[in-house]
Amino acid sequence: MEHLLSAWNEIAEQLKKASHILLLSDYDGTLTPIVARPELAELPEYSRHLLQALANSNNITMGIISGRALADLKDRVGVEGLIYAGNHGLEIEGPDLRFTNPRAKEVKPLFCLMGKVLNKSLGTIKGVFVEDKGLTLSVHYRQVDEDKIEELKDTFERVVSGAQTLGKIKVTPGKKVYEVKPAVDWDKGKAVKLLMKRFGRGGRASGLMPIYIGDDFADEDGFKAIERYGSGFSVFVGDGSQPSNARYFLNSPDEVALFLSKLLEHRSGTV
Repeated sequence: MEHLLSAWNEIAEQLKKASHILLLSDYDGTLTPIVARPELAELPEYSRHLLQALANSNNITMGIISGRALADLKDRVGVEGLIYAGNHGLEIEGPDLRFTNPRAKEVKPLFCLMGKVLNKSLGTIKGVFVEDKGLTLSVHYRQVDEDKIEELKDTFERVVSGAQTLGKIKVTPGKKVYEVKPAVDWDKGKAVKLLMKRFGRGGRASGLMPIYIGDDFADEDGFKAIERYGSGFSVFVGDGSQPSNARYFLNSPDEVALFLSKLLEHRSGTV
């Protein structure tokens, strides 16, 4: 991967060719630093101002695709005019846009029950946090002592194994988190494709340039969707030596904010 800011001159030339930009980003670890507990991940005020300016731009459509519940994501970002995609894109809202994966809604009662069982089963392990997001669950263990990790994994696998065997759920590991999702053919990549189709009617000939920025395993599907589209680019946030399907990398959420600022200035014609 190449460092995105180091390749800015090349990027700027590509941007000139785009009639419209679809700018999509993850939230945790991308717009905000990774923190011990998800409720502590606050969006910096300067980043909020940047997102609002991008949302107000005539030639940029800005969206956030997160593993968080839709309501939580909207509350934390608090910017009007954005596309908000919660639960890895299972539920999406934006200007003139409403989408909820129908099959995911069918298994919502199962996730409610599983959340209660996980809370009870893992409650004796200090530092575990089970986040019920309606259509999905997240089991966070960043604060769990290393000598308890194996116990946590064994207990977690025992609780979810039945639903996995029946093909009701799928489990995706992340950064000190297990994501439990409905076993439906949907991921962040599918959400990206849905939005590219909506805002780039006619495919590549539409002049749409999609950009996706993310930092975790679940974002790899988004990267692949962008790269297959052929016009646009994907950006991994983190150590550029890590394996990823992204074409470029940025080191931190601070560099993401810098890139968003440069993009906004470029599309405004000030650079």
